[in-house]
Amino acid sequence: MDNKNTGQQLLKDPDVYPSNEVLFLALGESSSAYTMLARKLQDFCIETEWRYYNDGKAWLAKGVYKKKTVFWLSVWEGFFKVSLFFTEKTRAGIQELPISGSIKASIANEPPRGKLIPLIIDVHSEEPLEDVYALIAYKQNIK
Repeated sequence: MDNKNTGQQLLKDPDVYPSNEVLFLALGESSSAYTMLARKLQDFCIETEWRYYNDGKAWLAKGVYKKKTVFWLSVWEGFFKVSLFFTEKTRAGIQELPISGSIKASIANEPPRGKLIPLIIDVHSEEPLEDVYALIAYKQNIK
């Protein structure tokens, strides 16, 4: 997990829907990783719903399985972030997943924000996608 946090959040114009063309321009070299993720979401039966949120003044994609929000996706200069939220109870299961140690360490040390603990993965390339898929599957199956 690399939290470079460089660049700024994009898709700030409420009048410009994040079409594939808009997304590819914004994501640049990481657009292939986005395409891979979008394809893989079909295997999970996850729909992405793009909406403009006034509180953050940006378009976000909500990944939904049935009626459950599994993750949020935001677009930044040249990369995207996948944000998943866990409870204190469900955070422990992440340590059992076959994912990178850096992700396990970041969630273990993350303080709760209210009742939820955020896990945010910056995706600059296809490299972290297997970890993202494992987390999506875990989150999708939590009761």
